[in-house]
Amino acid sequence: MNWEPLVFKNLEKSFQHALIRFSSEVMSKPLKLVSWNVNGIRACIKKGFFEAVEAMDPDILCLQEIKADQEAMAKIEFPYPYVYSNSAEKKGYSGTAILSKLEPKTVTYGMENPEHNTEGRVINAQFEDFTVVNVYTPNSKDGLLRLPYRENEWDPAYREHLQKIDAESPILACGDLNVAHQEIDIARPDANRRSAGFTDEERAGFDKLVDAGFIDTFRHFYPDATEQYSWWSFRMNARARNVGWRIDYWLSSSKLKAQLKDASILMDVMGSDHCPVMLELET
Repeated sequence: MNWEPLVFKNLEKSFQHALIRFSSEVMSKPLKLVSWNVNGIRACIKKGFFEAVEAMDPDILCLQEIKADQEAMAKIEFPYPYVYSNSAEKKGYSGTAILSKLEPKTVTYGMENPEHNTEGRVINAQFEDFTVVNVYTPNSKDGLLRLPYRENEWDPAYREHLQKIDAESPILACGDLNVAHQEIDIARPDANRRSAGFTDEERAGFDKLVDAGFIDTFRHFYPDATEQYSWWSFRMNARARNVGWRIDYWLSSSKLKAQLKDASILMDVMGSDHCPVMLELET
């Protein structure tokens, strides 16, 4: 479903001028981009969302699984001048949002095939030098009930979507991709061979993204780093024991490789069963 962007318009002239100066200052230093599956924005707010965002201070913040419609999002006073959300048709389910200090040139919602766009899983924001694609990839579910859809429909469509945009504007793609790519990306690989998020089919789908030229930015900087996860089950005290999965990513177009400065997983940030992941980009 394509919502009109939630943007604060009709700014007073003085604030507009201040915003122009602020944007210039932002662009004079490395950009900080953060992606975070909040597992319900209203629930996350009660668990320290605003305090966490203030501490991270990202220039662009991408959220997944907001579980809120446009009306609910409009009631939240986000500390960003530009706020865009894409909600699922089903109430309290899925959804994505992009919050930005910088004004995008254009914002579009979903992918080319309308069949994939009923759950609010994709937002595309084109900025001056790159396009951010924020995604909440469908989970294959218990019993792998949705794996055929993932393998045969969603993953190919998403890859083609990125390639199409990247041909015109270099991509920075982020979000919860619901797959741990390598054994190093999951605490218990042997026990999860046929679990949703670690099947051969889902991992092969990620391989195809890499083969298409998209860079897993965290592995670009830290190819051998272990015990670095972005999601933990609520069960069995998994987060305290760091029995987790790395399923949240920043992917980069190869065209931006020289501008990549650093990538990090902010494992100490609470508020969701996922933690934020950050990318720093030289402008």
